[in-house]
Amino acid sequence: MFAGSLEWVEERLGLRPVASRVLDHDVPQHITWWHCFGGLTFFTFIIMVATGIIMAFFYVPSPDHAHDSVAYLQNEVPFGAIVRNLHRWGAYTMVVLVVMHMMRVFVQGAYRKPREMNWIVGVVALLMVFGFGFTGYLLPWDQKAYWATNVGINIAGSVPFVGSFISAFLRGGPQLGALTLSRFFALHVFILPLLLIVLLSMHFGMVRKQGIAEPL
Repeated sequence: MFAGSLEWVEERLGLRPVASRVLDHDVPQHITWWHCFGGLTFFTFIIMVATGIIMAFFYVPSPDHAHDSVAYLQNEVPFGAIVRNLHRWGAYTMVVLVVMHMMRVFVQGAYRKPREMNWIVGVVALLMVFGFGFTGYLLPWDQKAYWATNVGINIAGSVPFVGSFISAFLRGGPQLGALTLSRFFALHVFILPLLLIVLLSMHFGMVRKQGIAEPL
């Protein structure tokens, strides 16, 4: 039955040639375990998206209910603690993996011509991963998250020329409050994932076209 459904879809859309061009690709002989950090980072990102969607069903982005909604997920929802811990530890793991991936690319000189643009895209994606960590840290709305975010916004405010704009945009008012939490939630759940998906599509497309760089 399943095979018949696939044939029905294939007869109408003809997806197999497209899938073959994307998936049928020989792995170069010089690939080692050091080349796996990029794929592991992407796998971790998928876990973050899946667990984040589940958590979004229970999270309430308001100062009055944010902490209680996280506690409810953690303590009352079946497997909620597992989902939240997967998301939290996945965030730490993703930062470590993406840094190791960038280090491997830098040490092996994989940023050289003609892969300079892909290196720039990777650096921007790295900054977005840090942005995920910064915006997600406030969402539990506890004392540690509140004061750590306050320090982070003050640091962002010290950036020359645009610092005051950045801090005002992130804070949303004279002090951390409901607007701050709403903006961090929107950045963490909607804007940053969409931008990162676009960057990853560009990144994978360039890797597919240019191939994996050989070591020095």
